[in-house]
This record gives sequence, C-alpha cells and structure tokens, in this order.
Amino acid sequence: MDNVKILLLVLFVTILSCSKNTQNNSPTGDLPDPDPEPKITNEELMDLTQQTTFKYFWDFANANSGAAKERYHPNEPTLNQNVVTSGGTGFGLMSILVAIERGFITRAQGVERLTKILAFLENADRFHGAWSHWIDGNSGRVIPFSANDDGGDLVETAFLVQGLICIKEYLKNCSDTEKALATKADTLWKGVEWNWYTQNQDVLYWHWSPNFGFEKNLKLTGYNEVLITYILGAASPDYSITKGAYEKGWASSGGIVSSSSQYGFPLVLKHAGGSNFGGPLFFSHYSFLGLNPKNLSDQYANYWNLVVNHTKINRQYCITNPKSYTDYGPDCWGLTASYSRNTDGARGYSAHSPSNDKGVVSPTAAISSIPYTPSESLKVMHYLYQNKDKLLGPAGFYDAFSPHFNYWVTETYLAIDQGPQIVMIENHRTGLLWNLFMQNEDVKKGLNKLGFNY
Repeated sequence: MDNVKILLLVLFVTILSCSKNTQNNSPTGDLPDPDPEPKITNEELMDLTQQTTFKYFWDFANANSGAAKERYHPNEPTLNQNVVTSGGTGFGLMSILVAIERGFITRAQGVERLTKILAFLENADRFHGAWSHWIDGNSGRVIPFSANDDGGDLVETAFLVQGLICIKEYLKNCSDTEKALATKADTLWKGVEWNWYTQNQDVLYWHWSPNFGFEKNLKLTGYNEVLITYILGAASPDYSITKGAYEKGWASSGGIVSSSSQYGFPLVLKHAGGSNFGGPLFFSHYSFLGLNPKNLSDQYANYWNLVVNHTKINRQYCITNPKSYTDYGPDCWGLTASYSRNTDGARGYSAHSPSNDKGVVSPTAAISSIPYTPSESLKVMHYLYQNKDKLLGPAGFYDAFSPHFNYWVTETYLAIDQGPQIVMIENHRTGLLWNLFMQNEDVKKGLNKLGFNY
C-alpha cells in the first residue's frame, strides 16, 4: 500500500511539473519575453541626437579656427581637415548656443569658442563683405569651391549671418566680455555689402570674385534655400536691397506662386528644379533655422503651410514608394541633399528628392523637419536609434544610408546636414533660435520692408 501511495505521489508531481513547463513556454504564459533593448523616450532620444550631433561642431571642429569643417570622415580623420565652410560655421554658432542651454558645455567654454571663431571670421578673406564658401582654417584665405568661384558666396554668407545675429541677441545683455562679443558679431554681419551683389538690378547674385567678377551669373530666384538672403539684404542698415529686388528677383514678379498639389497637400510655391513633388527637404531647413515660419506670410505664401506641406509630400512619397525600395515607409523617410550611393556602389553626393530618388535616406531630412512633423519625425528617429549599431557614429547619425542596397551606410558627415538637426530640434522644443533671430530689430525692419506679416 505504501508503494502505491509513493507511485501516485511521484506521478502527480511529474504531471504538475510538465503542466508548469508547458505553461511557461506558451506564448500566453505569465513570463514575458525579455526585451533585448531598453526603451528610449522621445525626450531622451532628442537629447541623445542633439548631444551626439553637437560633437561635430565641438570635438571635430577645425583646430586652429574653431570653425566648422566642411566634412568629417571618422575613418579618414585628416581628410580636408583645414577646409572650413562658412554656412556650416553659421549653423555651428547656433549649435553652441543650444549646447550652452542644454548643459553640454559650460557658458564659459561656449564664450571662449565663440570668441575664437569670430576672431577668425574677422580676419578671413571677405569680398565686398561676403565670405567665401570654403575658407582655409589655418590662414583664413579663400579656397575655391568650383570653377570661377574663388570669391564671395552670398548664400553661404547669409547662413553664417543667421548665426551671427543669434549670437548678438544671446549675449547683448550679459557681462562686459559677452557684450563685446555681441557687438563684434553685429559689426561682422553689418559689413556685408548685399546691394553690391545686385549689380544695380532687381535681383541678387550668388557669387562675386575679384578674378572673375559676376561671371558665374547665378541669380537667386525661386523657392529653394535662398529666401533668408533677401530678408537679410533688406535688413542691412548700410547696404540694404530694394523691395523690388525681392519681388522681381526672388518671386519672379509673382511667377513663384504654384497651384499644384500632391497627395492633397498644396505645394504653395514653385520649387527650383520644377518638381511638383517639391525639391530636397533642405529647401525648408536652411533659411528657417533662425527665420520662424510660424505665422510668417507675405503676398506670395503662408510659409508655415509651405514648409509643412513640403515635408508631408516628401514623406508621403516615401510611404507610397513607387520604386519599391526596402524599408521606405512611415518610420523610414526623408529625401534631401547628402552623401549618396552611386550606381557602382561608390560614395558620391546627390540632391535626393522625389524626382531624384536613389533609394538613399538622409537622417537630417526627417530630423530637421521635426518642428513641421513632430510625431512623424520622431518615428524616424526611433527607427534610426533601433539601428544605431549601423547608423550612429561619433558625431550623430551618419549622413546617409540605404536599406535597399544591402544596408549601405556612408560613415561620413557634412556640416550643413548635422547643423540643422541640433538647431531644429531645439526650435521644436523651446524655440530658442527662432526667438533670438526674430527679436532682432534689424531683422524686423527687413521683414517689414519686404511686406511680411509675422
């Protein structure tokens, strides 16, 4: 009898044990599957993106000048290390203000670096007040950007001036040292002879060279990245352009207005290049790092509708994905100018857009659009973070990648792609750069002169 009891007890325990094992291995069991990757909040993700991206302008800046290098290749750190970019340096100036506010650096460290950069700019080559696109970070001398382009670049200068104006506003009411730096920033930008670059015509020209004059003959017209140039030209106290230059030049006497729509989103203005899907997304970033498009309008456009619709068209194109590229969709979109993958697989450069879609996504496109499409841009940022082993490098997310082509990644960076990310995330979070730029009295005068409501 005792043996029977023992056998029954053993059988009961065995059945119970098997029942528990079956329950634990079941998809509906009590024990959840382990999460291999801790979740990151939206705020933490924006912090991480801003802080890592800032390293481009801090850790990897040109050693002598403190200014922003045109590019940085972590695997080729000495490549073009003395080539400084004027526009990217303007983005870098704004980034330093963000870094001070976010505590990535101390205020004293920020002021020290700003002092170094402004001293470099003060002594660098200038051409009727404008800086060249590329500058030698050691000597301050012009480095030709292309054929006949060894002089002033008015558009890159405008991007730099946005940063100088923000510096002026940020420091103008602080210590004596900081006030002096604010005055220097103000003096530097006010030395740009915007009206010289009109050739006494009703339009601005992009380039002037002491060797080639206006031979490049590139007029600043149509909707692209150049709107800020006209606003600053009108804002200049001593070298102001006329309202007619804006109306007849940039706006082509009203010909800039578009009646086209895509995916139900009005294009608002005709984009340079003629695409009814809109140009590369940097068109809606570079001019609006300081210039706030919210509530901004004139006789041609509501600029908030313009930039939001441009972004949504770009995103919807990627979701529609007419070329069936891998991973294109709501969490992987964004076409703009960046490094690119050539047809032979080699690294190149291209102004990606719906009309020039090579299957290459540029992180800056969606990230820098975050004020316009907050939730949509954050989805992309989470996708990038989930693939951080491939996409996150020493200075933020790499410049471009393509899941379609065996997850090709260019392990490189460009100043003009990194800068807008940290600046526009901050404009989304606090409006810091928008507030500084828009409070400037000269900027207000320029906007009023051209007939803007803001």
